[in-house]
Amino acid sequence: MPPMRDMRPLDHSIKIGPALGKTFRYMKKYLPFIVFAMVCAAGATVLSVVGPRLLGHMTDIMKDGLISGIDMAAIARMGFFLLAVYLGSAALSMLQQYMMAAATLRISKQMRGDLDTKINRVPMVYFSRNTQGDILSRITNDVSTVQQGLANSLPGMLSSLVQFVGCLVMMLVIEIRMAGALILLTFLGFAITMILLKRSQKYFVARQKNLGALNGYIEEMYTCHEIMRTSRAEGQVRDRFGTLNDAVYDANWKSQFISGVMQPVMMVIGNLSYVTVCVLGAVLVLRGEIKFGVIVSFILYTRMFTQPLSQIAQSMTALQSVAAAATRIFDFLENEELSDESDKPAREGRPVGAVTFDHVRFAYPDHPDRIIIKDFCADIKPGQKVAIVGPTGAGKTTMVNLLMRFYEINEGRILIDGVSTKDMRREDIHDMFGMVLQDTWMFEGTVRENLCFNLEGVTEEKLERVAKACGISHFIHSLPQGFDTVLSESTTISAGQKQLFTIARAMLQANPMIILDEATSSVDTRTEQIIQDTMERLTVGRTCFIIAHRLSTIKNADLILVMNEGDVIEKGTHEELLAKGGFYAKLYNAQFEQAEALA
Repeated sequence: MPPMRDMRPLDHSIKIGPALGKTFRYMKKYLPFIVFAMVCAAGATVLSVVGPRLLGHMTDIMKDGLISGIDMAAIARMGFFLLAVYLGSAALSMLQQYMMAAATLRISKQMRGDLDTKINRVPMVYFSRNTQGDILSRITNDVSTVQQGLANSLPGMLSSLVQFVGCLVMMLVIEIRMAGALILLTFLGFAITMILLKRSQKYFVARQKNLGALNGYIEEMYTCHEIMRTSRAEGQVRDRFGTLNDAVYDANWKSQFISGVMQPVMMVIGNLSYVTVCVLGAVLVLRGEIKFGVIVSFILYTRMFTQPLSQIAQSMTALQSVAAAATRIFDFLENEELSDESDKPAREGRPVGAVTFDHVRFAYPDHPDRIIIKDFCADIKPGQKVAIVGPTGAGKTTMVNLLMRFYEINEGRILIDGVSTKDMRREDIHDMFGMVLQDTWMFEGTVRENLCFNLEGVTEEKLERVAKACGISHFIHSLPQGFDTVLSESTTISAGQKQLFTIARAMLQANPMIILDEATSSVDTRTEQIIQDTMERLTVGRTCFIIAHRLSTIKNADLILVMNEGDVIEKGTHEELLAKGGFYAKLYNAQFEQAEALA
């Protein structure tokens, strides 16, 4: 049996800094795009900072000309100059958004590609520990969060910083006393914002983790929706879904609420700044120490001075989401990989198919003290049809997984044609075997693509011959376009027909060895007989491993290995084992009596 998934409570104590550091190092390849976008953002901000000062001059010109006459030519010149400044700022902002979108989309594309490559390099035990939905969530939701967060936060932070410094310089140059009052108020708001950011950090991490757990549960429940309905487990599933959904809601609500408080805080600080400018400015104007245009400039600069801090706070919020998502992505990318086997020689020639299990012992990595396979020994000759039977949990599927090197054995050896599997490359071992599992797998594509998966040069004659042998030729030709019909969710295919498709796929691959793991469990008795007769003809000269619970299906096996608690306790043909009257005979008679009782 595979190891149980880790169901411990989620740990939300993830450090944000390292995750962002890894993300930024990931961006090195696209640094020119990002730098150019930053330059454009800085340029657009500088131009926008110049505007209020010019508007202040225009106000003074109009005020001074109220009695003697307004200099409309000067107003027009300054107006056109302002128009050019704001149009230039808008153009640079648009260019910055385009370049940043191009960079972040390329980053997300590379991340998805790296995650896809990584999937084929991590040990199988990783998929036993984690749900499929959680892994998919890393590839979809987390990568999307990183892409959107980077696109929205980096240029915004730079623009805000440039705008903040620019406004600060301009205000200090224009009127230092009014600038000092604004700075004190603004930094009070900034301090409050930093406190809120620190408190909201853990909730952003919890949001991504809880979302991954929820996606994993949804994927599992919808995959076995029929079983859930027939088991009348809707209430239990609903309760579990509600718990996970509440956890996502709770983390989302807390993160959004705390980060959402930042905007009102900065708005209050901004309003206080407006009041301060108006009161202090009015006093200084009445004293004749400043002109009225200074108040106009400061009112505009007040908004522009407090706005950057609010934008920085929002960008920090986005970066927290980026860091939480990136932590999950890099946790997967940095997971232990299968050992490099490039130095091993590639296997040449077609394997004969002799397999030897030599005192094999195995325990899953998560439970090294729990020995699953204790002392497995077997000698399979080329072309033999070998059946592995035994009660649930005896270690039948585990043996096949070890044979395919999905897991590494702890002790002993597995030999193929006299060569230890440890001395062979995994891809070479996988090329030797065709597999038909109990769980069928078909993808959206044509019938031909599903049957000839990863195969080239399959002739129409061979395709037709295999389809007839598996009893699916009539079904295929009843489809609108035959072998070129696209199979989708709307195409009605029974579970038995899907199993026949997967068996036909394995036959087309023509591997020297075949593994059938409960391959006939989803078909009726007549179809099962057709498959058995077909396999008798098509497995000639090929070693075949059959895992079966229905012992009636393996009567013609050349060798039957009876397993119990990780050991081979009996071996022989069907007749030999029945004659012994041992464990196999008891299993067979129990099934026979059960079948008679049901009849």
